[in-house]
Amino acid sequence: MRFLKDSGSLCLLEVMFGSIWGCFYASFLRYWLKWFIRQVTGRCELQRICADCKSGAPRTTKAEYSLKNSKSSVLRAAVDVEEDHLDQCLDVIIREKHIKSQKDPTFRSNLKVCLLQITGYTNLFASTEALRKENFDSERDEHEEMLLKLWDLLMPDTKLESRVTKQWGDIGFQGDDPKTDFRGMGMLGLTNLVFFSEHYTQEARQVLSHANHPKLGYSYAIVGINLTEMAYSLMKGGALKPHFYNTVSGRPQLLHFHQLYCYLAYHFDKFWVEEKPASIMEFNHYREKFHDKIKIQLLDPAVSLILTEESKKQPTK
Repeated sequence: MRFLKDSGSLCLLEVMFGSIWGCFYASFLRYWLKWFIRQVTGRCELQRICADCKSGAPRTTKAEYSLKNSKSSVLRAAVDVEEDHLDQCLDVIIREKHIKSQKDPTFRSNLKVCLLQITGYTNLFASTEALRKENFDSERDEHEEMLLKLWDLLMPDTKLESRVTKQWGDIGFQGDDPKTDFRGMGMLGLTNLVFFSEHYTQEARQVLSHANHPKLGYSYAIVGINLTEMAYSLMKGGALKPHFYNTVSGRPQLLHFHQLYCYLAYHFDKFWVEEKPASIMEFNHYREKFHDKIKIQLLDPAVSLILTEESKKQPTK
C-alpha cells in the first residue's frame, strides 16, 4: 500500500513538474530562445518553419503552434483570418516581422498555404457540424431521394417494395423506416453512406456482403453512422489536422471529409473480418480498438487516410 502511495505521489509530482516546465517554457524561455536563434540566423521562427519544414503537416502544424503562441496579436489573429482578407493578413505579418521578400521569396506563398489549411480546417468543421445538425426530413424531396439512392446503389437487383418496409434491414437499418436512425448524426450520416456507395460502389457492396455474413455480420448502415460519429469526434478534437494538412494543399472541403469516412468504412470492415468477433455484442469493444488504431495512425506526421489501391492492400496499423 505504501508503494502505491509513493508511486501515486511520484506521478503527481511528474505531472506538476511537467506543467510548471511547460508554463515556464511558453511564457519565458521560448521567447528568448526564438530571439537568440533569430540573431544567429537572421530569420524569424515563421521563416525557419516555412523554409526548413516539409510541406503538409510537418510545416503547417508548427506554423499553427507558432502563430497561436505568439506575443503578437496580429500573428495570433492570423489563424482565424477569412480567405478574402488573407493577402492583407500576410502583408501585415511580413511588416510585423520585418521580412524582406527579396531575401525570402518563398515565405509568403508557403505561409499562405499554411493559413489556408489552418483556417480551412475550422471552416470544414463548421460545415460538418451544420450537416450533422440538419435532421433527416421525410417531407423534403432531396432527403428522400438521397435515401432511395442509397438503396439503389447497394441493392441494384432488388426493388424496394415500399418506402417503409422491413427490407431496410437488408442494408443494416434498425427499423422499417431509416429516418429514426439518423437522429445522432443527421444528414451527415446519410451523406457519408451515399458518398461511399456512389464513389466506391464495388467496395461498398463488398463491405455490405461482409456485414450480412451469418456469423461475422453487423448492421451495415448503423455501423456506418457510428463511423461518421467517430470521424466527427476526431475532427472536433483536432486529431484530423495532420491528415488534412497532408492531403489537401489548400482549404479542405466536405468532399475531403467524406473521403476520410470512406477510408474508415472500408478499413473498419477489414479490421472486423480479421478480428473475427464472437458476436455483434462485442461491437463496442472492437469499435474502440479500431478507434485507438486510427488515433495512433494520426500521430504519424506523414499520415494520409485516403482510400487508394495501395491503402486497400495495407493493414490498418
